[in-house]
Amino acid sequence: MNWTAFLRQLLYDPANPLIFNSSFFLGFFIVLMLFYPLVVSRIRVRTWYLLLFSLYFYYKTSGVFLLLLLLTAGINFVIGSWIAKANSKAAKKRLIWLSIAWNLGSLGWYKYTNFIIDTINQITGGSIPAMDIFLPVGISFFTFQTMSYTLDIYFGKLEPIRSFADFAFFVSFFPQLVAGPILRASQFIPQINARLSLDKERIAQALVLIFAGLIKKGVIADYISLNFVDRVFDNPALFSGVENLLAVYGYGLQIYCDFSGYSDIAIGLATLMGFHLPANFNSPYRATSITDFWRRWHISLSSWLRDYLYIPLGGNRKGKVRTYINLLLTMLLGGLWHGASWNFVFWGGIHGIALAIDKFFIGLKLFQRVSNQHVQNFLKLLGVLLTFNFVSFAWIFFRSQSFSSAWQMISLIFNQINAERFIIWISQYRIVAALIALGYLLHWLPKQYKVLCEKVLCKSPILVQSIILAIIIWVLFQFKSSEVQPFIYFQF
Repeated sequence: MNWTAFLRQLLYDPANPLIFNSSFFLGFFIVLMLFYPLVVSRIRVRTWYLLLFSLYFYYKTSGVFLLLLLLTAGINFVIGSWIAKANSKAAKKRLIWLSIAWNLGSLGWYKYTNFIIDTINQITGGSIPAMDIFLPVGISFFTFQTMSYTLDIYFGKLEPIRSFADFAFFVSFFPQLVAGPILRASQFIPQINARLSLDKERIAQALVLIFAGLIKKGVIADYISLNFVDRVFDNPALFSGVENLLAVYGYGLQIYCDFSGYSDIAIGLATLMGFHLPANFNSPYRATSITDFWRRWHISLSSWLRDYLYIPLGGNRKGKVRTYINLLLTMLLGGLWHGASWNFVFWGGIHGIALAIDKFFIGLKLFQRVSNQHVQNFLKLLGVLLTFNFVSFAWIFFRSQSFSSAWQMISLIFNQINAERFIIWISQYRIVAALIALGYLLHWLPKQYKVLCEKVLCKSPILVQSIILAIIIWVLFQFKSSEVQPFIYFQF
């Protein structure tokens, strides 16, 4: 055995950051679980054990930026304690602004500095050189997580945590660290010092989630991305209107399978260790309105923006016009959170406008006046189709490299649709077409089928569970590309 090569693998490699669908992570998690039964009942030992593994996980994803994670955790831990001890509202307000300044300041520096420089250059015609800044993996997630902690203390919703080890564990818990779900201290901290138990039913639920996440990411998302979607979005002019349209629908499935796949794996891994993480997706393309969509998509971010931005802005308490403005501002900032690009801002803006329009029609209560069940069912179906196509249209700006590329794609879709090209596309991209169809079919299946799978797996003997696992691993290897594909939300 080459020990030098082995030890080199243990160090951070910028070209190969640690992600769930890598062979190194499989070994990492096996080692963790091998000794976990020895510490699971000893709470303090368990906390330190998982904290060290989590810190090492982040080191393998971002190297020296582990220090930034610890510094952010330390600053918010101390400020949270100071807020609780402050004896005046003015003092509390100064401290919460200090926390916000650090969190948004560090996030802004790494994520938006070059975006601001580029915008200034475009407006002024200047040539300020871009700065050599590396974006730490998961910074958008752990800064929001730590900021929610100090905000909850400020609003009187939470008592400060006494142990820094507990707080650091909350911030760095590796399954959700780099791409969510965004945890709240009130959701996770009570679990740290609780007796954890794991029965056969929860193990079955965890395995179903992990298997589903691996299939979503490793089979559907990666394959349709590499073999069709990326090609079209990178050069839309080289493809017909039909291919551009199908690439849009393909990307809608890709980003859902990629991100919800990560969330499924994260929740499943946490469940295997006895922890509960909140659901982050709930069949979003089955939404009947854009408001319903945002209750189902990236739930932890949607609820974060609602609780810490929309409601503090006034929510719907200050009249209709102010409500529409608050929705628009919230979604504009939500778009900017996703990336340093005007494309993301525009994407957030059109979602904000759609939410305001939706809120207006909800206020009219038109649908509540319909009593016929068949008409209600038709309106729901119409709502699903309109919402799905609007969300798909908005994905064009989310995925495209530039506004010109997005508008070029839209122009091709509306001006070059030919039914014959659809037949040709199916013959050229049989596997891609099959995976897109399968992905959407599974997405729109009733929820009880997932519950049935869990029950069947739970009652199956170990041999059957092992065969299912072997089949899934075999399928993953059949679709595996030459390089491990990172999760989309790692860049956010």
